[in-house]
Amino acid sequence: MAIKPLLIRAEWDDEAQVWVATSDDVPGLATEEKTLEGLIQKLKIMIPELLEANGTEMKQEIPFELISRRFEILQGKDV
Repeated sequence: MAIKPLLIRAEWDDEAQVWVATSDDVPGLATEEKTLEGLIQKLKIMIPELLEANGTEMKQEIPFELISRRFEILQGKDV
């Protein structure tokens, strides 16, 4: 039986210049990293630790889906 992936949100913090990850599926998850790849590596360590700390046993692989969002502004020629 397929396990529903955990949903992780990553939003770009322009002021701090980092990606910030949070999740309703992983209680206590709040972390940041300069690159998305670095964030993914960090999440691979943090998610199992947080799930176990919250009483979820890691008896099998648990997939997660990272949804990223970053807003940018395009400048027109006359601006």
